[in-house]
Amino acid sequence: MQITDFTQSYFHFEVDLNVRPAITVTASQPWTMNQVRIPLECRCEVTDPASGATTSYVLAASCKTEKVGVERDVWTLPNADFCVVYSDEAFLLIKRWHRSNVQVERESVNRATHVERQVCRCDDAWTAHRVDVVHAEARLLETVDDIIDATLKNRTITSRTTFELADGRQFVIEYPVKTINISTRDQHYQVDTGPVLWPDPSIGHETFVGNYRLAYIAHNCAKWAELIVNVPTPVTDSVNVHHFSRPVRLVAKNMMFEIIQPPA
Repeated sequence: MQITDFTQSYFHFEVDLNVRPAITVTASQPWTMNQVRIPLECRCEVTDPASGATTSYVLAASCKTEKVGVERDVWTLPNADFCVVYSDEAFLLIKRWHRSNVQVERESVNRATHVERQVCRCDDAWTAHRVDVVHAEARLLETVDDIIDATLKNRTITSRTTFELADGRQFVIEYPVKTINISTRDQHYQVDTGPVLWPDPSIGHETFVGNYRLAYIAHNCAKWAELIVNVPTPVTDSVNVHHFSRPVRLVAKNMMFEIIQPPA
């Protein structure tokens, strides 16, 4: 059996100003070409019940809004967490500032506008883009003892969660197990890890990639999962922040895999 090896899987994109304007770049940069590699946090496969077609999405790891190649003042201010949700055709950029609905003054008419959620066609924004997913041989961890043993031996563990939305779309998400609780005495485990992708149809974006939110996921058996979803969250009557505050419980199938390391 094979599973995603997130320690070796990456998302790449390229911006070449000599080919096309950078519709995602918000600040002046001292370069004409920038090539970026980001590790993956999550893979998600979505199957449409009407067509039977399956679309793959990945979540790239977060970084910070920055100017690349400058001699000082690297960080754009106000600064935002920045991550990409990507499919072959379209992507979603998510930016999270110190509070939601931040209005950042546009640097110039030649720069992109600062927005919290930006959906674009990949070929309109980047001169090259790809996902390099490495699959590794893996062993299904069938029992709690198997999970505890793999954890204590510092094995690389990947989890796969399968669930279905009310509209019939079927989801399979894979993600590295970064944090896990175990008890050798009480014979239990609990995954608490993320971020992962969570589809939120209430957003209502016409392009499906625009309906994703970030979440953390927990489970301690094969039959259900609970997520805590990042949403605008009120801290005063007039101020919202981006916070993991909306719990969601799923009927789901969880599977845990230990990546089989090749002999040294």
